[in-house]
Amino acid sequence: MPSKGCGTSTVKAVEKQQVTVAAGGAGRFYLLTTPAAHDGKTPLPLVLDFHGLLEGAQIHSGMSNLSALAQKEGFVVAFPNGSGNPIHWDANPLHDPNEDLQYVDAMIAQLERDLCIDTARVYSTGLSYGAIFTTFLLCHRPGVFAAVAPVAGLQDTENCPTTEKTPILAFHGTADPILLFNGGYGDAVGGMLGGKLPDGAAPSTTTAPAYDLDGKGYPANVRAWAERYGCDKAPTDTKVGTDVVRRTYACPGGTAVEFLVIVGGGHSWPGSEFSKGIEKIVGPTTFTIEANVEMWRFFQRYARRA
Repeated sequence: MPSKGCGTSTVKAVEKQQVTVAAGGAGRFYLLTTPAAHDGKTPLPLVLDFHGLLEGAQIHSGMSNLSALAQKEGFVVAFPNGSGNPIHWDANPLHDPNEDLQYVDAMIAQLERDLCIDTARVYSTGLSYGAIFTTFLLCHRPGVFAAVAPVAGLQDTENCPTTEKTPILAFHGTADPILLFNGGYGDAVGGMLGGKLPDGAAPSTTTAPAYDLDGKGYPANVRAWAERYGCDKAPTDTKVGTDVVRRTYACPGGTAVEFLVIVGGGHSWPGSEFSKGIEKIVGPTTFTIEANVEMWRFFQRYARRA
């Protein structure tokens, strides 16, 4: 499904180029990586990679390093930049208008106008708050994304005004010290937010190493999406190396729910040297898998129908 820019675009290969977009009455920006494969005529997939709380696009683009894979595999990646202090995303369904939704709409429209994008192959990922916002987009921008891959933050959204069944690949570490695997927030969250936890959040005094794959928290969030999509209730667990479990649900054709559980993993991006370098903050990073490789393999299985 070629975008409006196919046949007219003159953009060549760029890497993390800052691009301004007008949205919600303000100027916002994102970082753009376009591979050499972009000839202006052949529609390419687009991946949006949303940063976490306090990160911003510059830091997160170094964390995920999706630009390197985009250059290698021939897809476009954009790193959106949030707003506010601390910088974050607005995932509150009661905010209408929602300036971040307006920003995402304007950004995608600009990318599809200025580049040659395959509008059937637009995907979303993100870390932490970026994963939370990716979940928000599932509900509030149905029909836009062909698949999503939230890292450390998939939510179970009760009020989700859509019947779309967008394929989901989620990642989460069992020793995440920030968004606890079996529910709640780690002590670090209060420090990040100046001592104030998110609305409705109960403080936690421990990041106990014990975890329950079938318990509350993120296993329950994944399970809720599988139930919403009409998948089988009993998942299949497969070990990947010594510290990764791949949980898959048998779902109706055209959709999927998968969960990569990082045993002993922290609030990190699997396979990221950047994450490894800040282990004292986010906890351990696995190199048994690479989030980028896993999500790109997953994304390639799905295209949105017209």
